[in-house]
Amino acid sequence: MACCRPESDDPNEALSRDYSWCELLCKTFGRDFSALAVLIRAKTALWKYIRKGDTIPTLFTKTVQKYPHKTALVMVDGKSYTFQQVDTMSNAMANYIIEKGYQKDDVVALFMENTPQFAIFWLGLAKAGVIASLINFNLIGKSLLHCIEISKAKGLIYSSSLAHALSDIKDDIPEKLSCYCTGPCDPEIFDGIPIDLELKLAAKTTPNKPGGAKMNDILLHIYTSGTTGLPKAAIITHTRFYWGCDLIGNYVNITPDDVVYDVLPLYHSAGGILGLGLAFIFGTTIVIRKKFSASNFWEDCVRYNCTYMQYIGEICRFLLSQPRRPWDTEHKVKTMYGNGLRVQIWKEFVERFKIQNVRELYGATEGNCNIINTTNRIGAVGFCTLLAPWAYPICLIKVDPETDELVRNSRGFCIRCKPGEPGQMIGKIIKGDPTRNFDGYLANDATKDKVARDVFSKGDIAFLTGDIMVMDGLGYCYFRDRTGDTFRWRGENVSTQQVEADISSELGLVDAVVFGVEIPGSEGKAGMAAIVDNGRINMASLYEGLSKRMPIYSCPLFIRLLKSEHADMTSTFKLQKTAYRAAGYDPKKTNGDPVYNLDPKEKRYVLMTTQFYESLMAKHVKW
Repeated sequence: MACCRPESDDPNEALSRDYSWCELLCKTFGRDFSALAVLIRAKTALWKYIRKGDTIPTLFTKTVQKYPHKTALVMVDGKSYTFQQVDTMSNAMANYIIEKGYQKDDVVALFMENTPQFAIFWLGLAKAGVIASLINFNLIGKSLLHCIEISKAKGLIYSSSLAHALSDIKDDIPEKLSCYCTGPCDPEIFDGIPIDLELKLAAKTTPNKPGGAKMNDILLHIYTSGTTGLPKAAIITHTRFYWGCDLIGNYVNITPDDVVYDVLPLYHSAGGILGLGLAFIFGTTIVIRKKFSASNFWEDCVRYNCTYMQYIGEICRFLLSQPRRPWDTEHKVKTMYGNGLRVQIWKEFVERFKIQNVRELYGATEGNCNIINTTNRIGAVGFCTLLAPWAYPICLIKVDPETDELVRNSRGFCIRCKPGEPGQMIGKIIKGDPTRNFDGYLANDATKDKVARDVFSKGDIAFLTGDIMVMDGLGYCYFRDRTGDTFRWRGENVSTQQVEADISSELGLVDAVVFGVEIPGSEGKAGMAAIVDNGRINMASLYEGLSKRMPIYSCPLFIRLLKSEHADMTSTFKLQKTAYRAAGYDPKKTNGDPVYNLDPKEKRYVLMTTQFYESLMAKHVKW
C-alpha cells in the first residue's frame, strides 16, 4: 500500500484529500513527535522555574552569568550593549524606581520608540516588581489617553520625540501620574522629569528581589485592539513570556551564536517577546531598528551578520517590490519567522532571497493556542496534531458565517470542523496549568467575551481566537479571516467600531460604516468607510482631520458617500456591513454613490477615476 506517496504543495489539493490512518501516521509522525518533544521540554523547564521561584529577571541574570561580554542588543546606526551592560543599566532603573517609592505590582507605562532603552527600562521595572504597560507609540488622542488610564499607571516614561502626542492630551492626563522623559526633554512641549540624568546617579547594584515574586505574577501589559472599541490591555505573566520564548526559540532552533534582525514594534508580542525574549532567555543577539526600511533591510542583515529575521506579511511584500541588489543574497539569514506570508508570494520570496526555512506562525498575544509551521509547508500557519490531540488541545469549531455565532448541536455542544471546513480556532482552558491558562485582560468584560463555555462537555471552557481557519487532512491550518469587527492592515489590528466613532465625531455625528477590503497585491485588508453625505463633508480636508484622531494605519483608504439619510442597520440597530463590504470600492457596484480614494502622494481624498481603479486592480498602486 502506497501510504507514503509524495504530497502536493497545493493547499487546495491537500484540503480535499482524505488520508487513511496509515498515511496519516507516515506523513505526520515525525512532525508531531518533534513538536511534542519541544512542548514537553518547555513544560518541564517551566514547572522547574515555578518551583524554584524564578522570574524573567532571575532567568536573565543566569544568561548574563553565561555571556557577560557578549553583545545582547544592537541599535542600527547606534550603540550596542553587552549582557553585562544591559544588566547594569536595568539595575539602575530598578533601584531608581524603588527609591521613588514604587511598590510591587504598581504600574509604569512606557510610551517609547523602538530602542534598546525600551527593553532595558521594562526589564529594570520587572526587577523592582513593577509592571510595565507597553503603549503603542503610534497612538494619539483618545486612544492614547485610554491606554494610560486603563492601566492605572502611577508613572509614565516617554521618549522626548513623542512629547507632542502627550501635549495634546495633557489636560486630561491624571494629575497624580508622574511623568519621566528620556532623550532631550523640552518642558515647553510636555513637562517630564529628565530620567536619563537621574539614572546616571542611581545605584548599579542588583536590587533585592521583590518579596513574594513568582512566575505567575504579571510582567507586562500588551495592548491588542481585539474586535471592538478601544485597545485592550492583555495580561502577560512571567510564565506566558517564558513559554512563548522557549517554544519559539526551540521551534526555530535558535542558539546563543545567532543574531536576530527585529524591525517589529517592541510594544507588541511579536517583536517584544518573540524577539527580545530570545536575548533574555537564550543569550541571542537582537538587532533593533527604529523603523522598518525596505531599502536598507538586507544591507542591515549583511552589516550585522544576522542569521534570523522576523517578519509580518507586509514586510515580505515590500521587500519583493524593491529593485534587486547584491545584498539580496549576500546575507547569512537562514531562517525567517513571523506571520502573514501569503501563498502567492511565498515561493518567490524564498527563492529570490535564498531563505532556507520559513517558520510561519499563528498566535494571539493573550491566547493559549499558538501554532507554528515547522516543515516549510507553503501557506500553512501551523498544524494541529491528529494523532495525539490531547497533547495540545486546540481545534476548529463551526461558526455561523453571517453572525459569527458558534454553531451547536442538539445537545448544546460545539461541532468540530472536518478537514476542508472553515471554523474558528479555539484552545481548551485548563485551570492550574500555566501553559493552558487564559490570563485575560484588565477589563473583565473583555475577558468574558473571549471565553466559550460548555464547548464539548458540560463545564469545559475554551479561549476564542476570533480567527477563521481551515485545516487539511494532515492537520495543517490555513488562515482565512477574522470574525467580528476587526481587520488587519500594516501589521496592526484595526477596530472598525473605534474608527466609526472617530469619523462620526469628526463629521458631526453622521452615520459611518467601516470595514476591511482587499487590495490586489497587498497583505491584510485596508480600511473603507461608507459615510452618509450630509452635504457638509469637505473631502479635500477630511483625511487631515481623521489623521489627528487616529493612527495613520487606521485611516480609511476609501470613502463611499451614501446618498441615503441613514446607513443600513440590522433589526437590532447594528450597522449593516455585509452589502457595503460586498460592493467594496468598485464604482460600478455602489448604486451611484461616489467613491473616493486616498491619494498616495497628496494625502487627501480624491474622487476615484476609472483609470485609478484599473491601476489598483493591476497592482500598480502602492500606499
